[in-house]
Amino acid sequence: MRELYKNPLAYYVVAPVLVCIWPLLVWAYYLPQAKDAWQQDRQLFDDAQTLMVDILGKDPDRLVVAKETQMLGEFSYADAVNRVANLCRIPSGSLDLNTGSIVKTSGRETQQARVSLSDVSIVQAAKFLSQIQSTWVNLTCDRIKLTKKEGMPDQWDMALNFKYDY
Repeated sequence: MRELYKNPLAYYVVAPVLVCIWPLLVWAYYLPQAKDAWQQDRQLFDDAQTLMVDILGKDPDRLVVAKETQMLGEFSYADAVNRVANLCRIPSGSLDLNTGSIVKTSGRETQQARVSLSDVSIVQAAKFLSQIQSTWVNLTCDRIKLTKKEGMPDQWDMALNFKYDY
């Protein structure tokens, strides 16, 4: 094997052959594969665009919330939770909010909160979580606990742990 490395014929023959094979490989294999991948991505984009139009047609309130978020200003758990609860038609008696203090670690400020919703439907609970996280980009939900009420067809208690990065 060492003799192959020392043989100059290997460098004068094998290296040019490899250099010639590379453009052929790109032309014959990689370009058609890239074209197919681009066409698949374009089809996915077109499908997604029609789905977005359908979703906005069925739920035009999403645009109203998007416009409101531009004017919201600085984040406050109380304002954010109350605003989204009102949008989801969750009564204030079914809502409990406990916030922690703002903690600064390694130059980042974070604040945690626990939100408890009681006697809500599964649709209200899902819409609440979706709406609050789409409204506030830096808000993440760490934990969700759903508990079904006994003897009730669609009554749930929901406990959420949030973390907001300032």
